[in-house]
Amino acid sequence: MKNIDTLLHARWVVPVDNKHRYLEHHCIAIHEEKIVDVLPSSDASKQYTANASREYPQHALIPGLINSHTHAAMSLFRGLADDLSLMDWLENHIWPAEAEHVNESFVQTGTELAIAEMIRSGTTCFNDMYFFPDVTARVANDIGMRANVGLILIDFPTVWANNSEEYIDKGLTVFDRYKGHDLIKTAFAPHAPYTVSDDPLKRVCTLSNELELSVHMHVHETAFEVSDAVKNTGERPITRLNNLGLLTPSLQAVHMTQLQDDEIELMAANGCHIVHCPESNMKLASGICPVDRLIKAGVNVSLGTDSSASNNDLDMFGEMRSTALLAKISTMDATALSAEQVLQMATINGAKALGISDISGSIEIGKFADIVAVNFDNIETLPIYDPVSHLVYCSSRDHVSDVWIAGKQLLTNRVLNTIDENKLKQECIRLSNGIR
Repeated sequence: MKNIDTLLHARWVVPVDNKHRYLEHHCIAIHEEKIVDVLPSSDASKQYTANASREYPQHALIPGLINSHTHAAMSLFRGLADDLSLMDWLENHIWPAEAEHVNESFVQTGTELAIAEMIRSGTTCFNDMYFFPDVTARVANDIGMRANVGLILIDFPTVWANNSEEYIDKGLTVFDRYKGHDLIKTAFAPHAPYTVSDDPLKRVCTLSNELELSVHMHVHETAFEVSDAVKNTGERPITRLNNLGLLTPSLQAVHMTQLQDDEIELMAANGCHIVHCPESNMKLASGICPVDRLIKAGVNVSLGTDSSASNNDLDMFGEMRSTALLAKISTMDATALSAEQVLQMATINGAKALGISDISGSIEIGKFADIVAVNFDNIETLPIYDPVSHLVYCSSRDHVSDVWIAGKQLLTNRVLNTIDENKLKQECIRLSNGIR
């Protein structure tokens, strides 16, 4: 028999591998951070001995959820400005608060708070866009969280940089620091078409191609954004981005609530990825991304929460349920977006968008062991007929019991293993008292 690091036995394994909807009474074998086998529990003891063996008799083991759009440090602005339209929220509340309060210490604590919430919510990877990406990367690495860290770019000066050249140069320094890192990847993160001009976007396009870096950007978030762009430039933002060469398989276009049929075809033809943030879009009344039409057109669509300042949480279980229900009511079709499709959006589709589907996003041999245990032994989740349906329509983040990232257990029976919760709470309260 072969000795390995860990055996995880579960009532259900949901691999999201395009082969099995779910497996019953199966075991995941983990060695040196990666999945080495997925097999019936009855066979595991005949083939492996393990340094650690865990039993999850009422649980489903699923791939770690991938939050494809966050502004992690903005968790410290949770509830600061609610019930406002996007531009009012941004221009009159969030941007002034950022100018006054955001610094390295703010980003460190805010990112730690966000990661703590995400791990306890079953998220094992996040795709971020915010100031001080070097701090975000360091915090994620120290905790053991997988992250795609956005190299922020915006036309106007902020606490991070004074001009587009400085944003890009400082971002490239972060890219160099984490190139080839197992947990931390980077991406260019121009904020939006209305905050980044043509010349910086052209440079991003060139560097993206040269360095093979993805581009993470808010696009077509609101009807106002699109109409204002047409008034000022004569072009819809997608047309402008296409003319600049940015509509490629490297693009992660976030929100995309305003889409015409020809734009859907254009996104599909160019292999672009779209990140759907349903709860933030609903809360800000930004619009509804036509997810069902996009998927039928062949576009890869993943899920994100946006920030806790506009959501107001980082709960991917909530996003999955909202995604399924919003698709059905917006199309008046109860068959639009199955539970299985929505779970794919939260896992393997996110991995595809971030360019990490070869290492994460599903429970398959050779991939990193990014795994979440969801406890179905609850009043709210009984009885159980279909665990995949339950994950989307019944389960909540409170049912997440254990989390592994690259084979390391970061959450055990809902207790964080690499974060001092009490210290984090105290620091959050201290900082928030200065923001009020």
